[in-house]
Amino acid sequence: MSISNEALQKLVREIETQALVAQQQISLVRTQQASKQREMRMAQLTRTEISSLPPDTGIYEGVGKMFVSLPMSALGEKLETQIKETQKEVEGLGKKLQSLELTQKNSKEHIDRMLRGGAGAS
Repeated sequence: MSISNEALQKLVREIETQALVAQQQISLVRTQQASKQREMRMAQLTRTEISSLPPDTGIYEGVGKMFVSLPMSALGEKLETQIKETQKEVEGLGKKLQSLELTQKNSKEHIDRMLRGGAGAS
């Protein structure tokens, strides 16, 4: 059983569209992942800096256009929580990236197989 040229062209266009969408999503996920990694590094650097300060040092956190005094322990806990949440988000984005890359790879393989004439033999 053979596929007509029109059906084959339509199928190739659909798969190309899938590959293009996957490529766009890959770019978006990589950007999000880099942003989250920067956010995590900033939190880790801040945690490292405040851990080197004496315990009675006054610490302030920016809230909108003002600063609020915070106990050092509260800021440390907040940073730890932020780091853990960001790590989970980076891991989730990594899994999503792998999935999208697999989708793109499979789409390209399907297109190559169809163009070589292997679509009718499947």
